[in-house]
Amino acid sequence: MSTQGDSIHHQGPAFLSWRKLHLSKAKLKAASNTSALLAGFAMVAVVEIQLNNNNSDSEQLPKPLLFLFAICTTMLVAVHMLALLISTCILPNMEAISNLHILSLVNESPHEKMHMYIELAWGCSTVLGILLFMVEVAILCWIQFYSVLKEAAYVATAILVPFVILFIWFAIIFYRNLVAHTYETRKCGIQELEELKHVLEMGDELTTTREIRNGPLVNII
Repeated sequence: MSTQGDSIHHQGPAFLSWRKLHLSKAKLKAASNTSALLAGFAMVAVVEIQLNNNNSDSEQLPKPLLFLFAICTTMLVAVHMLALLISTCILPNMEAISNLHILSLVNESPHEKMHMYIELAWGCSTVLGILLFMVEVAILCWIQFYSVLKEAAYVATAILVPFVILFIWFAIIFYRNLVAHTYETRKCGIQELEELKHVLEMGDELTTTREIRNGPLVNII
């Protein structure tokens, strides 16, 4: 009886929501760590590069390159700060519920209502943020090597371009597989709920049948 009760318990909607809670929490933690790390690298690059008008090397740099560096750095920091903001606001509320290990409190967690924000933070940090960081590396190579050795900048760009293409290809394949996995998981969850509903209906029918059979005996007594 205990084994059957545990299987029914793990097939309930509360347990499915509990699994989504831990998955969403893992995504927010990954987004938070990645965003803090890459945004910190971007800010260090801005500080250490030390571009000013008194530097003769900086005057030889093309203005479009400097504009591209400013735009890419700003977008990089902004995207990661957005992901970090969402993670910082939502993650404590989810951890407060998950640390209690009480299945009945899962509905108090905001992971269901804030699902779109969680996916936004995860996507900005792991996809768009990393792509911008790779572009930032290429721009920094051009700024550092433009007035010293342009061939080094060309080599760095030639090496980085295949990795950017590979990254985009992997992101597309991973997203498709993730969507397929999510679909299968949702399908299995619906099947589990239907089986649970069938078990409950069979239990109700069995109880009703027993009441009908025992009814005449009660009346005779």
